[in-house]
Amino acid sequence: MDHRDLIIRYYDACNAADEAALLNVLTPDMTHYFLAPNPAANAVRGGAALAAGVSLLQRSYQGRWVLDHYLGSGDEAVIEWTLYWTSPKTGKRVATRGAEMYVFRDGRIAEVRAYYIQRHDSSELEGFDYAGRGYSLPGTESSAVHPPRDVQ
Repeated sequence: MDHRDLIIRYYDACNAADEAALLNVLTPDMTHYFLAPNPAANAVRGGAALAAGVSLLQRSYQGRWVLDHYLGSGDEAVIEWTLYWTSPKTGKRVATRGAEMYVFRDGRIAEVRAYYIQRHDSSELEGFDYAGRGYSLPGTESSAVHPPRDVQ
């Protein structure tokens, strides 16, 4: 399996809040870093801790992570993604766009560094042609590289 497919499996497991599937794609000692000052910006250490955290978040936010763009070389990758979630503050579906850096080890995700700002309003690059480049769009919640599919 290539690293792009591994990230898609990771996001599909996040979307399903499937802790067992998450543990299959994460190293036990993985670390997920978050950009401060986002809420809960502390790094999450350990695959089990991240899997449990994602499961908890899904109960509150009904998130759907979509891989929009992928660049990879060796055991590293950089992606652009969109997280669709329901804001408990407004009750509206929000599209948060961001980027992440991945480090892989032994065919699993060993490190994630997430770059985004979490707000209760949708975010996007001003003037960027998301539709023309095959990125996900509100109401669709899938992209050219990450169509809807079941957890594997």
